[in-house]
Amino acid sequence: MHPKERAWDLGYAAAWRLVRTLPQRWAGRLFDIAADRAARNGGPDQLRRNLARVVDAPPSRVPDSLVHASLRSYARYWCEAFRLPSMDPVQLAEQVESSATGLNHVHEAVAHGKGVVLALTHSGNWDLAGCWLAQRVGPPIVIAERLRPESLFRRFVRFREGLGFEIIPLTGSATPPFEQLASRLRQGRVVGLLAERDLSGTGVPVTFFGEPTRIPAGPARLAIDTGAPLLPVHCWFTPDGWGFHVDPPIDATRGLLGTTQALADRFAAGIGAHPADWHMLQPLWPTDFTAAHPANQALPRNIGAPRGAGWTHPTLPKG
Repeated sequence: MHPKERAWDLGYAAAWRLVRTLPQRWAGRLFDIAADRAARNGGPDQLRRNLARVVDAPPSRVPDSLVHASLRSYARYWCEAFRLPSMDPVQLAEQVESSATGLNHVHEAVAHGKGVVLALTHSGNWDLAGCWLAQRVGPPIVIAERLRPESLFRRFVRFREGLGFEIIPLTGSATPPFEQLASRLRQGRVVGLLAERDLSGTGVPVTFFGEPTRIPAGPARLAIDTGAPLLPVHCWFTPDGWGFHVDPPIDATRGLLGTTQALADRFAAGIGAHPADWHMLQPLWPTDFTAAHPANQALPRNIGAPRGAGWTHPTLPKG
């Protein structure tokens, strides 16, 4: 095992053991301090460039306060992730239900019997949305990006299985993940996908915050192929809790391009309403990636810290 991979594994293992033993106030303060340090000298350049699209301003005009707030939001996500295994899932589901809007769309879609595709962005605490599903609807099926080392990947799988999720690895299975997801949807199950970042470089071209990029085809293709409703979900933080909103179903009869563009538009509206809670520190638009790596025109598969083997998108079948 490479020393850096070993360090990642040990670091995450220690965080899960230690952070949940601390009083909540102390743990939150430690992660705030880490975020404050990261925000020095303007914060990460890529985060600032991404937020520039959201607020429609040059990167130099993005308020330092917004970058700082975004880093604190990102730190809060990790603090909560490390504490979730010791939290009461029933109580969490009650808190989500008390603040969420649009949950009727989920219940109506489930009652329809064709399964449900929930599409989310890396905003707020999406794991809590999954906790609510596990408690009130049924175990959500999510795709897990395979991390290195394998022990770290298994650690994150155990974490989310402990929350009540069913995990399908993005790679390494005999049956392609897209086929597994489609099968679950035909059984009337709920699939959750983080879907604004194209890890494969083969996503659907869209206009996102006024600039061309690609986002995963998986959510739209699953909805088109199975008839399952496609529901965008928006997550954000509030000072004393969490916000969640489920949009009405997207019309999937407009085809793959039209459905995916409609999803991108819904994502943009949700991110635009709560820009500080969008945790996107990696390049998302091709102009950013090609500027840093002009010899390679594909989008990167993985840049920066592991995203927690988290909900990602399936690889579509070829042909």
